[in-house]
Amino acid sequence: MTVPSPYAERLRRLPVTRHEVAVRGGTTAYWVYGPEDAETTVIAVHGFRGEHHGLEPVLAFLPEVRVIAPDLPGFGESAPLPGRRHDLDEYAGWLRDFAATVAPGAVVLGHSFGSIVASAAVAKGLSTPRLILLNPIGAPALEGPKGVMTRLAVLYYALGARLPEKLGTALLRNRIIVRVMSITMAKTGDPVLRRFIHDQHDTYFSRFSDRDVLRDAFVASVSHDVREFAPAIQAPTLLVAAERDDITPIEAERTLATLFPDASLVEIAHVGHLIHYETPAEAAGAIRRFLRIPVARGR
Repeated sequence: MTVPSPYAERLRRLPVTRHEVAVRGGTTAYWVYGPEDAETTVIAVHGFRGEHHGLEPVLAFLPEVRVIAPDLPGFGESAPLPGRRHDLDEYAGWLRDFAATVAPGAVVLGHSFGSIVASAAVAKGLSTPRLILLNPIGAPALEGPKGVMTRLAVLYYALGARLPEKLGTALLRNRIIVRVMSITMAKTGDPVLRRFIHDQHDTYFSRFSDRDVLRDAFVASVSHDVREFAPAIQAPTLLVAAERDDITPIEAERTLATLFPDASLVEIAHVGHLIHYETPAEAAGAIRRFLRIPVARGR
């Protein structure tokens, strides 16, 4: 990372420790933010191609909460799950096992692809008192306002998987393509914030272990959405959605909220699929209200 975070001062106040744990035959790296004696613990699951750093701006505005942020298997510093296809069933099973090992009974939060993983895990038996979904994938990606872009992405990932390994991996890590993705998703007009967002993607968007894991995760991300699991989720659920999200239109998010037995929707204006970078204070405020966490003095 070469561009300073606009949230660096707040992040510096947060205690953070790195840990590892064996889950489903692989080693999962995770970070614990906030006070160990916090009343509330949240497991936070990042999105496709990202890793735990992406959610840090939101955590910076939740200093009272203990947040456990793993890197998904095959991304960041977490090893792939040996001998397994990294499809949605596997990621949901991994999250159930990870939570049972590290923080049983924690609140679960998922962003983007993480919203699908978290919803699938909870629908299939992960016990949580509350579920939080940031930029939830609430409709098929191929049918959204950027459906053409998604189809191009399907071709891109297919080509990356079929080319000779060295060439295919280089294509999947190509900085120009990563920058195009970043420009497409960012909505802010603030040049400082845009530079930070692009630097985050430059730094962390290509930290996948290998192209097979990336292909599996991409297929999972465009083959499923939260609608599949919403009716089976009994835990109170918060959806934090963006009015300008190109992946799931806000109208689809409003429909998604009606599919849960107990859900509330918070809409954030003037932002797209990067709530966690562009409006983290607003997202944290919605989370705080949902979890009934008072603001600590001096924050």
